[in-house]
Order: sequence, then C-alpha cells, then structure tokens
Amino acid sequence: MDANQIQNLFASNVRQLLVDADLDYDKLYEIRLRVGRPLFLTYDGGECFLRQKDTEPYLVTREDLKETLEYVSGYSLYAYEDEIRQGFLSVQGGHRVGVTGKVILDGNHIRGMKYISCINVRLAHEIQGCAEEVLPYIQTREQIMHTLIVSPPRCGKTTLLRDIIRQMSNGWGNISGVTVGVVDERSELAGCYQGIPQNDLGMRTDILDGCPKAEGMQMLIRSMSPVVVAVDELGKEEDFKAVESVIHCGCRLIATAHGASMEETLSQPFFRKLWEARVFQRYIFLGKHERAGIVEGIYDENGKCLCTGL
Repeated sequence: MDANQIQNLFASNVRQLLVDADLDYDKLYEIRLRVGRPLFLTYDGGECFLRQKDTEPYLVTREDLKETLEYVSGYSLYAYEDEIRQGFLSVQGGHRVGVTGKVILDGNHIRGMKYISCINVRLAHEIQGCAEEVLPYIQTREQIMHTLIVSPPRCGKTTLLRDIIRQMSNGWGNISGVTVGVVDERSELAGCYQGIPQNDLGMRTDILDGCPKAEGMQMLIRSMSPVVVAVDELGKEEDFKAVESVIHCGCRLIATAHGASMEETLSQPFFRKLWEARVFQRYIFLGKHERAGIVEGIYDENGKCLCTGL
C-alpha cells in the first residue's frame, strides 16, 4: 500500500502526525477526523488515537477538515456533488472517503451536504490470493455455485469477494476464466477513480461503478452476457427481486451480506426466503478475530458444514 498516497489526502497537520507515527498501513483500516475530537485510527483488532509530541491527543480542527476536503476533491468539491450526496467520495488507490454533516433536502431527496463535521477514510485492502482455500468449495470445472459471503463489519468479506472475482475472471489452477459482471454500487470492489479500477478484478470482468445493485444486475444481464454476477452487501428489497432474475437467467451469483451467524442472517425475512428456496448453494461465514478474513465455516444449501477454520 502506498503510504505517501494516503498521507497526501490529509491536511498538513494531520499528514505530519501520520508520517511521525510510522504506521503499518497494511494493518490500518480507517482514519477518522471529527471536529474537536481526537484523530482516531482503526487497526486490526482495535483502535487508537494519535498524540502530539507533548503526549496530548491531537484534536482535529475545522480547518483540518476543510483542507483535507480540498485535497480529496482536487480543490473542486462541486465536481463531486453527486458522490457527496451519497455520503462518500472515491479517491485514487481505491480508498473511500466518507463524510457527515448538515444534509440539504429537496423534499424527500438528499440534494447535498454542508458544514462537514466528520471525515472517515476507509483504506482499500487488496489481498491477492486470499480466496485460494475457498475457491475449491465454490467452483469446479463443471459448475460455479451461487455463493453468499456473510460476516460482521470489517471482517474481510469485501476483500474475499474481490479476490474470488479476480481469480474466477483470470482462471485458477486448471480452471479457465469466465466473464464476470460486477455491480459496484459503493465503489469498494473495484475502487474506480475517474472510471479506472484501482483494484485488480481480473481480465474478463466488466464493472458498473456507482450503480444501484438491482438496476445494475439487470443491465449486466441484458448487455454483457456474464457467466457470473457479483455484488457487495445485499440488503434492500429490490436487491432480492434482482437476485431472482439473475438466477432465472442462468447466471451464477456471488454476493455478500452483513451478519454475525447463520441464525442472525436467516432471521431476516428476505434471506429466509432465499434459504427456503435453496437459492444459494454455498454460505461462507467469516468471524471477528484479531485479523480479518478468517473463515469460520462453509455450508451447503441444506446447512451441512463442508469445512471450518480456514
């Protein structure tokens, strides 16, 4: 990971603190700035805040946020109005900058945001090869299984999905690559910056960036002839209707969802419906551990455990 690229996103005071701290960016997930509050870092397994030389926590100023926003937007916030309306901006390197503040409404629709009070930089972690132990359970030479990856937040499901897409697209072992269509609604999987993917999703992958999942799945099926459709974080009612369309069109589906366990996931009505219809043939559960990406179990459509502890 390019430390200079990340540090240069921040105001000069914050940047100097990051330089002096000599951080391991491969283990760093978030850098969060709140006006009048300490500068927080989220690491594998915990969080900390940066201190000034006198050992007092550094308190973020409004000027820090203003300067950081200028760097993140290339001194043109106007050009990023559509992204800010969604609550985040995508930057070079595939990283995502979340913002909160005073929301401006136009009737029931969000028109924009002002008086930004918090910036959260979520670092994109691309770990090529992390899906190697999982792939044999979801893809053979004859078949690709409809797969749902489930985990609590910050446990590696997006990172795992990203590498599954890359390897299915390129081919792995003695299995040939296939065309993969990705709906990257929140610009996290490909991490597109000005339309160019910052993460490697493979040579046969087509990406719809910033597109709602339900509409995007339909668009890919109509126009790109994917063998596999991949989406991150199913959750809305319209997502599940689109899932049924993908299945009925003969495409294979790889998706993720929030959940701490099989029971919690299936307590949600839409997932319960998919479970009862035996839509997903593989369920991969990641647990909350000191490092992300620990597979606690892989199950088939009947709930039979195929493996644990990868």
